[in-house]
Order: sequence, then structure tokens, then C-alpha cells
Amino acid sequence: MPPFWAQILIGLVAGVFLGWIARTWQVEWLGTTLSEIGRIFVQLLRLAVGPLVLLAIAVSITNLRHVSNAARLAGRTLLWFLITSLIAVAIGLTIGLLTNPGAGTGLTPADGAAPENSGSWLDFLTGVIPTDVITPFTELRVLQIVFLGVVLGIAALSLGERAAPAVRFGEALLAVVQKALWWIIRLAPLGTLGLIGRAINEYGWDLLGQYAVFTVDVYVGSLLVMFGVYPLLLRVFAGVSPTRFFRGAWPALQLAFVSRSSVGTMPVTQRVTERLGVPREYASFAVPFGATTKMDGCAAIYPALAAIFVAEIFGIDLGPQEYLLIVFVSVIGSAATAGLTGATVMTTLTLSTLGLPLEGVGLLLAIDPILDMIRTAANVAGQAAVPVIVSSREGILDREAYDTATSFDPSESMESTGPAEPAPAGTGAPEGERVAPEPAR
Repeated sequence: MPPFWAQILIGLVAGVFLGWIARTWQVEWLGTTLSEIGRIFVQLLRLAVGPLVLLAIAVSITNLRHVSNAARLAGRTLLWFLITSLIAVAIGLTIGLLTNPGAGTGLTPADGAAPENSGSWLDFLTGVIPTDVITPFTELRVLQIVFLGVVLGIAALSLGERAAPAVRFGEALLAVVQKALWWIIRLAPLGTLGLIGRAINEYGWDLLGQYAVFTVDVYVGSLLVMFGVYPLLLRVFAGVSPTRFFRGAWPALQLAFVSRSSVGTMPVTQRVTERLGVPREYASFAVPFGATTKMDGCAAIYPALAAIFVAEIFGIDLGPQEYLLIVFVSVIGSAATAGLTGATVMTTLTLSTLGLPLEGVGLLLAIDPILDMIRTAANVAGQAAVPVIVSSREGILDREAYDTATSFDPSESMESTGPAEPAPAGTGAPEGERVAPEPAR
């Protein structure tokens, strides 16, 4: 059987070809089949999101009891999330101002349509706390699920040994959910075929012409952050090889690209992060935290470009105040995207904050699946890079594991989310019980 990346590539090429056939010769049954394949794959991912987020967040918080200076690590992680988001939104704004993505597209305000659901600061702030424990899962309100996970994790952490049975049960249940998600991940090549085929069948190639500049801007911005900003930060602030990082993180990046879900990719992201030498106890906190809040592609680069694009289509001039608001929304409001496919909520939050017409979102929905692939890859790259940077600066990064990290086939059964290699001899801690040392002074 070909390796996983080859399976995905085959699915991608086959999807383009079948989508072209369905559109060119109007083969209705083929178009319907492609649409259903893509829909089922996304639905399976969404089915796993609720329990995965709840258990991953709760268990990750309880795992902090094994980490020295846990509050310091959490604070540093959040700080680096904010720093990299600020850099990403600055890149998005710069590219948008230089290229004017909305000019010359032929699109008009009449081509847009307001989305059925939109985000606002009031919804964001009041929607964090659920009214019951069922609705967040049935309606997949990820931010509310994160809230429940945080509450459960902190409560278990405060109870100490009395909560040990519940913690062990939560860890076992998380392993079961991750195993089920792993089966879904193995369907990614088939899901890619359906998703790409559906996009080609429904929109064709003409769509890319209208959105050419905007599409290139999103891809260039995301690639600059992935292969420019992160390598620079890894080299300067972590003192590690960027090449080795991408070699080790490649399984998560490729899966993020085709699945378009940071949360769906989370088990793979955690595995590659641990293989890169980040202590398991810290990685099990930082990666789930990042998968629901760290969105440089969806919540920084994309909203900045989308705001400029919509403003130009509707003939609205943006000034320094509006650009500062874009930065603020992108850095502070990124949790609104919550790791799901698509960035509609974050886009509507940005547009509503700027006073731009929400009908502009309708202009972007057609091209969204193609853009979401690179956006999610940028998200996941940051979710893996930041824990490496923080671990290195805190003196807890396993340099030997990092320097020997290699890629692996994500389609293989994930029997363990831990590193491939045991802790080096002489660390004074049994394998699987390694505790992060005090930070270097």
C-alpha cells in the first residue's frame, strides 16, 4: 500500500478529475456521490470533535500537576500565541494593502449574501457559558465545550487524589476517542477526493479567476508564516533546526491540509510535538489549548485579507483605526474559530467590528474550501511550533529527541500518543513518568 501522503495525493488528483468530469458532462450522479463522500467525512470529524475537545482539555489541565512551574508554562504559551498571531495579522494586512485583492474581480455587492449565522462580541462573551450540558455537543458549540473541559479539569486538579479515579477514567476514555478518530483519519484520502471533487463540480475553474489575487494572497501569507516566521522564531528563540521541525511535523501538516480541522488533527499534532522533544505532560496541555485558540491562518491572516477584500468590493475606505481594530480582533478573538473547518464566525466577527457589510461573507464562501486547506495547515504549524519554542526557552526540551525526530505515516495505528523513543537513561524518572525539570536560569 502506498504511504499516506501518496494516498492523499492520489485522492486529490482523482477528486479534481472526477469533479471536472461531473461538471463538464453534467454527470449528476457523480456530482452527488462526490458531495456525499465529502459530507460524510466532515460529519465524521465533527462527530468526534465534541468528546475529543472536552476530554483533551480536561485531561490536559490535570496533567499540569506533573509539570514544574505549570502556571509559568501556561502563561508563556499564551504569550507566544499572542506574539505569533500579531505577526501573522501584520503579514496579512501588508499583503492585502500591497495587492488590493478586491480590485478588478468583477464582483459586486449584489454577489454577496449575509450568512445565516454570524459572530459578534456579545455572542462571543455571553456564548462561552452553556445553558445546559447537552446543547454544546448537539449543536457543536466548541467554545462552550472548552469551557466545560476547563471547569472539569480545574475541579479535578483542585481535588487532588480524591479525583484520581475520575482522572484515570478520563484518560482511558480520551484514548478510546482518539482511537476512533484515528480510524476516521485513515479515511482522509477518500474524504479529500470527495471534498475537492465537490468544489470543482460546484464552482468550476472560473471561480478561481475571480478570486485569483485573494487566493494567492491567502496562500502566500500562510506560507510566509509557516516557512518564514516559524523557522525564524525556532532558530532565534529556540536555537533549533527549522528543517528538523518540518521533517518531524510533516504528518500533522499534511493531515491538517486535507482535513481542514485543527481539532481533528489534534492527536497527530500532539504526537509530532512529543516526538520533537516536548515533554508529554506539557504537550498534552499546549496542543489541545492551541487546537482551540491558536489560529494564525483562520483568525489572523485570513480575516485581515477578507476585511480588505470586502471593503474594496463595497467601496469602503479603511483607515488606521480600522486596521488597528483588525489587529485587535485577530489577536484577542481567535478563540471564536474554535478549531472547526471554516472561519466564517471569525470573519463575521471582524466585519461586524469594523462596520463592514456582512453580505461580504457570501462573497467568500464559494472559495472557502480551497482557502481553508492552507489556513488550517498554518494553524497546526503554529500549534506545534510554539510548544517547541516555550520548551526550549524553559530548558525542558529534549534536544536529542528533537535532533533525531523523523516523519511517520499518520495512517499507522496510534497505539500510544507518546514519543517514539524513551527518555534517555539517567534522567532519574521512569519512562512515561518524566516530570519537566525546573527552567534553566
